Amino acid sequence: MRSETRGSLERRAARSATTEDELFLMRRAAWRKQGIVVIAPDDIRDDWTRQAVVNEATRLYGRREVA
Repeated sequence: MRSETRGSLERRAARSATTEDELFLMRRAAWRKQGIVVIAPDDIRDDWTRQAVVNEATRLYGRREVA
């Protein structure tokens, strides 16, 4: 939770990592408000559908950098 008090060093202060629940809420808001879908390939259970999504994302945005 953020403090209401703001200071000049606030932008340099470390921020806590985003939790999975917070990420889910951001994805849901993006879908509901803007029609943007954010789905991790591992969340898609059907092999054919997963590969189709990966293929389209690669076509649109290029290959992923896998670490």
